[in-house]
Amino acid sequence: MKTTAAFDEIADNLSFLDDWEDRYRYIIELGQELAPLSDDERNADNKVHGCASQVWLVTESEAKDDGTVLTFRGDSDAMIVRGLVAIVLALYSGRMAADIAETDALPILDSIGLREHLSTQRSNGLAAMVKRLQADAQAATQA
Repeated sequence: MKTTAAFDEIADNLSFLDDWEDRYRYIIELGQELAPLSDDERNADNKVHGCASQVWLVTESEAKDDGTVLTFRGDSDAMIVRGLVAIVLALYSGRMAADIAETDALPILDSIGLREHLSTQRSNGLAAMVKRLQADAQAATQA
């Protein structure tokens, strides 16, 4: 599976950090760089179900000659989860809907050791985010 340059940069930066406390700090910093969603975007339609924290994901699509490109924005009320949102967005955002629908991010995230260092609730929430973005991508390929 092909990843994005943004995700590759995150993976490289994580690999240079020796312990998970430093990695958690970096993940939190990634979340702090996300632009916040407006109050109107923090609605039931954008809310991700299956996350212990509140997470909202906004999907925007742009039709191209060779398919639909999806761009994602997201936010959370928890600092570490907001960083996880940033990582998932770096992997998926700006790609063709068909590629997103076919890309299971969980093995990719496992390759950087992410889920093994998360609590069960956060790991389940991360899986819920991936499932949501893939469902949006699948819907865009059928539109």
